[in-house]
Amino acid sequence: MHMEQAIAALRFHPALPLWLLAALGALCVAALAVAVWRRAAGTVWRAGAFAVLLLWLAGPLLVEETRQTLPDIGLLVIDQSASMAVGDRTRLAEQARRQIERAAGALPDLDLRTITVPESGSDGTRLFAAIERALADIPRARLAGIVAVTDGQVHDIPATAPGGVPLQVLLAGRGEETDRRIRIISAPEYGIVGKSVQLRVAVDDLGVSHGGLLGGDAGAARLTIRRDGEPPVVESVPVGREHVIELPITRAGPSVVALTAETLPGEVSTANNTAVVQINGVRDRLRVLLVSGEPHPGERTWRRLLKSDPAVDLVHFTILRPPEKDDLTPLRELALIAFPVRELFMMKIKEFDLIILDRFQNRGTLPPIYLRNIADYVRDGGALLMSVGPEFTGDTSLGNTPLGAVLPATAPEEGGVVEGAFRPTVTPLGLRHPVTADLPGLHGAAAPSWGRWYRRIAPIESHGEVLMTGPDNTPLLLLDRVGPAETGGRVAMLLSDQIWLWSRGHDGGGPQAELLRRVAHWLMKEPDLEETALTARIDHGRLTVERRTTEDTPPPPVTVTAPDGTAATLALAPLRPGRAAGSMAAAAPGVWQASDGTLHAYAAAAAANPLEMADLRATASKLGPLARASGGSIHWLDPAGVPALRRTEPGREAAGADWIGLQRRHDHLVTGIAALPLLPPWAALPLLLGFALAAWRREAA
Repeated sequence: MHMEQAIAALRFHPALPLWLLAALGALCVAALAVAVWRRAAGTVWRAGAFAVLLLWLAGPLLVEETRQTLPDIGLLVIDQSASMAVGDRTRLAEQARRQIERAAGALPDLDLRTITVPESGSDGTRLFAAIERALADIPRARLAGIVAVTDGQVHDIPATAPGGVPLQVLLAGRGEETDRRIRIISAPEYGIVGKSVQLRVAVDDLGVSHGGLLGGDAGAARLTIRRDGEPPVVESVPVGREHVIELPITRAGPSVVALTAETLPGEVSTANNTAVVQINGVRDRLRVLLVSGEPHPGERTWRRLLKSDPAVDLVHFTILRPPEKDDLTPLRELALIAFPVRELFMMKIKEFDLIILDRFQNRGTLPPIYLRNIADYVRDGGALLMSVGPEFTGDTSLGNTPLGAVLPATAPEEGGVVEGAFRPTVTPLGLRHPVTADLPGLHGAAAPSWGRWYRRIAPIESHGEVLMTGPDNTPLLLLDRVGPAETGGRVAMLLSDQIWLWSRGHDGGGPQAELLRRVAHWLMKEPDLEETALTARIDHGRLTVERRTTEDTPPPPVTVTAPDGTAATLALAPLRPGRAAGSMAAAAPGVWQASDGTLHAYAAAAAANPLEMADLRATASKLGPLARASGGSIHWLDPAGVPALRRTEPGREAAGADWIGLQRRHDHLVTGIAALPLLPPWAALPLLLGFALAAWRREAA
C-alpha cells in the first residue's frame, strides 16, 4: 500500500442562495440580449465580466483526495476431489499452486488467497460452491480474478462466472482424454428365492468418437459377472446401449454381484470399469402346514403365532376324530372337512416350506407311505418342526413309523412322560447358538427368568444339537440336520407340549414367539441363524467381519482381500460366546472378500462419490464456455507447464497463449480531503475589473 493525491471532484459552494443567483444570472442574460439586439460595442467583454461575476458567486471548489491504495485480491482454487487422484493430476495441481503462489508473492499490489475443494459426499465436485463461500469475505471492488486448478469435472457450473471477473482454468492433464465406465441403470435391492431378477446396465465410452458422435455405439465390450466367489460369467454387451442381465436368486440372504467391463485401450483409468450390486434374497410368502393331532390349549397359540405373520401362508388341520372313533353320527350332520391326506402328503408336499406336527400321533390318519413321504421331504431339503407330548410315547408314537428315521429323539414306550414343574434351561451350546443366544430373559450362564412348564418327554435316545434342557440335563429342544449339508433338510423337536404357557404369561411367561420364530427360520436355512458362518459388511468406509461358531475355541484370524487383490490379515476379538468380530478401513470401491480358510464372506463397497467417479476424464468441455465468456481462458498443465502470471487493466485482454492475467482494480481508501477554490476573491476581482474596463473602453471608442 502507498499514499497518493488525486483530483476527485469539482464542487460548488455559492455565496448567494440559488434562487437569487439564478435571478442574477437571468438579469445578466437579459442585459446581454439587449446589447446583442442593439449591436452594442463591447458586448463580448461585458459577457466575460458577467461570467466572472456569476462564477465567483457560485464558489467553485476543486476537491483533492489523499488516497491509500489497497492491494488487489486474487483467488486460487485447488480441486482435491476424488477424480484428481487419477494419474499425476495431484502432482500437476500442486506444482501449479506453488508456481502461482510464488509469482503472486513477487507482485507487491496483489494478495493471493488459496482455497481447496475437498470431497463433498455424493454431490460430486462443488467447485463453485467453494468459490462463492470464499468470495463472501472478498470485496468485489478488490477481486482481481479467479484461477481454478482442476481436471474439468465440476458438477455445479453456474450460468455466469462468479465475481464478474475473468475465470482462468488450469487443467491437470495433457489434453482431452477417453474413459470407459459401467453404469447401473436399475438394480433391485431384493429378489425372491427361486426366481430371477433383472439388472439393467450400460457400458459407455466417453470422449471417443464413433461415427462422428462422442460416446456413440461402438460395437460390443466384454462384461464379466462375478457373484459371491462363483465362477465368473462373461457376456458381450453393446457399448452405449442398455443391456439386461438375468440373475437367478438361489438362496436367502445378501449376494454381492461385481460387474467388470473390459479395459478400453488408452482410457485414463479403470476405476469406474467395475460396479458392485448387492441383492438380498428373500423368500416369498412362506407356506406352512400345521397339523394338530388333537385339540389342546397350545393349538390356538400355534395358530395365532403363525397367522400374525403376514409373510406366512398357513394351512392348518386339526384331527378331531381319529378313524377308529365311530359314534354313528351321519356324515351329512358332521360340519367337518375331510382331511386331504393324499393331496397334502403326496401331491403338494414339496410346495410347503415348513411342516409342523403338533402333538400328532400315529392312529391310522396317515398311512405309512405318507409318513415316508414326510421323511423323504426332509431328506430332500424340507423342514420339519415337531412339538410332542404324551402321544409321542407308546405304540402310537411317530418314532415307530418311517418318520422316526429322521427324528432326533426316540421316546420309550412306557414311562417317558415326566410330570413336575421345571424351568427350561439353555445349554452351553445354546448360549452360542443363534437360535437361543440372547433370548429375552436369558442372563448368560445364570438360570433364565422364564415361567415354569409342568410336563416333558424324557427320550431314551437322542442326537443332534441340544439347545435347551429340562431337569437332570434331559434334552428339551433338539435341532438336527438330515442328509447332505448343502441339499439335506432339517428337523427341530420340542420335547414338551407346554410352551403355550409362556404366551399366556404364566409364572412370568417367556420368549415363546421369538424362540419359535428363530427355530422356524433356522429350519428354512436363513443365513442369519446359521450356527457357523462368516459375514462381512461395509459401513462408512470400514469393513466389519463377524464370525459365528458353536465351538468354544479362540477365533482364528481371517484373510481380507481388497478389490485390487492385495491381502491383509484381520484379527477377530471375542464379543460374546460364539461371536467374534474385527474391523478395518475399506475405502476402495469393489468387492472385499474375507476368509478363514473354510468359510468365505463378501461385502460390497460402492464408490464414495458415484457422481465423481462417473466420468474420470480431464476435459475442457464443461468449463471452457464459462471461462471464455468471462474473458478468461483454458490452459492444459501438461506438457505446456504453468502459464505466467501477469497484471492487466480492466477492459484489456486477460489471457494469452502462455500467460494468465489478474486485473488491477485500483481500489483505495480516502484518508484526507482538501477543497481548493478555483476562483478566489483575489483572482476574481482583477478579472471582473479587467473585463469591465475593456468593455467601457470598447464602447467609448
